[in-house]
Amino acid sequence: MSTKQEQEANAAEQRKTEEQERDKRVTEHLGKIRYKIMVMSGKGGVGKSTVAVNLAAILAMDGQRVGILDADIHGPNIPKMWGADWRPLQSEGEGIRPIEVLPNVKLISMGFLLPNPDSPVVWRGPLKHTAIKQFLGDVEWGDLDFLIVDLPPGTGDEPLSVAHLIEEIDGSIIVTTPQDVALLDSRKSVNFSRMLKVPVIGIVENMSGLKCPECGHLIPLFKIGGGEKAAKDLVVPFLGRVPIDPEVVQKSDSGTPYVVSYPDSEVTKVFQEIAEKCKAFVESPPKQEQNETAAQGAKKK
Repeated sequence: MSTKQEQEANAAEQRKTEEQERDKRVTEHLGKIRYKIMVMSGKGGVGKSTVAVNLAAILAMDGQRVGILDADIHGPNIPKMWGADWRPLQSEGEGIRPIEVLPNVKLISMGFLLPNPDSPVVWRGPLKHTAIKQFLGDVEWGDLDFLIVDLPPGTGDEPLSVAHLIEEIDGSIIVTTPQDVALLDSRKSVNFSRMLKVPVIGIVENMSGLKCPECGHLIPLFKIGGGEKAAKDLVVPFLGRVPIDPEVVQKSDSGTPYVVSYPDSEVTKVFQEIAEKCKAFVESPPKQEQNETAAQGAKKK
């Protein structure tokens, strides 16, 4: 064997060893996390990240230890929504310390690794899979009650990687808006979860009506009730309707979760109900036979 061939063989063996070590760390880190939840949407612009951030904040306010893994490699918005954009990552032992935004909320995101806010991530699937594995294996999450994985829209590389790497996901939350176009895609997310044997915690109908500040009349800007109907048709739980409140947008842009700033609002009460339903689901998950029966029932419809 030539010197060059020996070098290539040694390099390949080293890569294999490093990959095995990372796989081991992923298993060890996931073993310290009680519940893992994916937040998905069939299309963009439905407020999926807003739901993930405010759900995490509600759980944290309830005393739960929460981690948020921003798996949207190309559009990492989670840091800005927590007011943590451009904080430098620090090492911890042989790993990386996640950014702590509340006493019991930790974040990791590609947004912390970009040289500037306008830098695009031009990666194919294998690189994205490796990045997500590093977020799980190289980040020192510690002991968590919940790991919330905020996924990009659709059913492509990132959701597949997360489902592959986290073999025992406790469930997926599907976020949609009431109009028909969003509902068509949300159904694909439900069926994607079922294909991968991920329990569907339920559907959240976001942007569900705007209450007129003058008269209190509910204005159905994007219709109302479509998410609940989709949940019924697909035989999955309906988690709740989140009404439109302009302050949700303002707080997301300013870096403070809405539910932290307005703990007594109608929107916050909806998120509290969603969080309670999620906790009840993961603490007493339905049996696999029930999931398969629901899926079969949905297909017949």
